[in-house]
Amino acid sequence: MWKEENNTLKRTFTFKDFSEAFAFMTRVAFLAEQHQHHPNWSNVWNTVEIALTTHDAGNVVTEKDKKLAEAIDALLS
Repeated sequence: MWKEENNTLKRTFTFKDFSEAFAFMTRVAFLAEQHQHHPNWSNVWNTVEIALTTHDAGNVVTEKDKKLAEAIDALLS
């Protein structure tokens, strides 16, 4: 589940291994390009942490963040 805190939408994703985590990040990268909205994220082995905020709106959560979060969730269904 996405959590809104400190003006960001955050979620942690856990996968079977590094390859699955990296494949997910690749799919998210293509989504981010389509949405013209790019996440702050990190990856350690099988875990991907994503934080979404709209920098050009003053680093707050906007509809752009919510739409990208929904699109990312759809990758997992």
